[in-house]
Amino acid sequence: MDTPVSAEKHIYPQRWEQGFSVFTVDVEDWFHILDVPSSPPLEQWASLPSRVEKNFHQLLDLFDEKQARTTCFFLGWIADHFPHLVKEAMRRGHEVASHGYAHRLVNTMSRQEFRDDIVQAKKLLEDLAGVSVLGYRAPGFSLTRDTPWFFEELMAAGYVYDSSLFPAARGHGGDSSFSRTPTVWGDADRSLVEFPVTVTDLVGCPVCLFGGGYLRFFPYPLIGYKARTLLKAGQPVVYYIHPREIDPSHPRLPMNPYRRFKSYYNLKCTYTKVARILDDFRVSTFRDLLAAGDHLPLATTQIEQIPVEPAEARR
Repeated sequence: MDTPVSAEKHIYPQRWEQGFSVFTVDVEDWFHILDVPSSPPLEQWASLPSRVEKNFHQLLDLFDEKQARTTCFFLGWIADHFPHLVKEAMRRGHEVASHGYAHRLVNTMSRQEFRDDIVQAKKLLEDLAGVSVLGYRAPGFSLTRDTPWFFEELMAAGYVYDSSLFPAARGHGGDSSFSRTPTVWGDADRSLVEFPVTVTDLVGCPVCLFGGGYLRFFPYPLIGYKARTLLKAGQPVVYYIHPREIDPSHPRLPMNPYRRFKSYYNLKCTYTKVARILDDFRVSTFRDLLAAGDHLPLATTQIEQIPVEPAEARR
């Protein structure tokens, strides 16, 4: 697909250096949409026409053009069937992280099923990438209060950070009381850093403008303004997209009108918005941020509870 980048003058021509931004890609295919009756089971995935190679290579080329390093959360099944994509991401300087193996919502799995899934994905990705895989992101950001063992299992599997907390209400989980700032989870013996998805207040409600359908729906001037505001306040901005979102012609799964709108609205704009983000903001990887260390605004929480935002901060 030949998608030109908009030539119009950018509203924020100067990259904002305060705070930090991480650009992430959840590397999965067009048929990996969650929680709709038409989603095919894993046993059928290999028989479906794939678009992930073409779309992910186009993203990698864009990242090269913009000199951007990103964190790529690979679905284990994708890595199993397209191992060269993992190796290519590494070759081009990006971080390889885990999106689990079978793309199941965490809050639908038992603790043992979750353990098996994250361990399988981590080992596979490390064998392909040749480096330790530090990070994890749950499919659908499906971490909820019904999975109190989530962080313990990630630490036991050897993960160093997670980016699954969604501090706003959403279909697969999320909670507006979750902490919006990076949090150290654990105790003196072992710990894990949680980088939550970035949300901002819009008309008094917490909203994510920086990924998925939200990024496609909201106009770029608002996205850029809110990102700049967060960065100037020293708050992190975490962006996320899926390769299918830069491919307006990819096959569609049958679904109800509401889910169809959320899944497919405004796909034609995604590539241009991503290009503008990379022009206007300096982005890094989670691995690089952890290596930088001391400047991160980290709170600390004990392992017994999910980190939440103080009530006064949510008013």
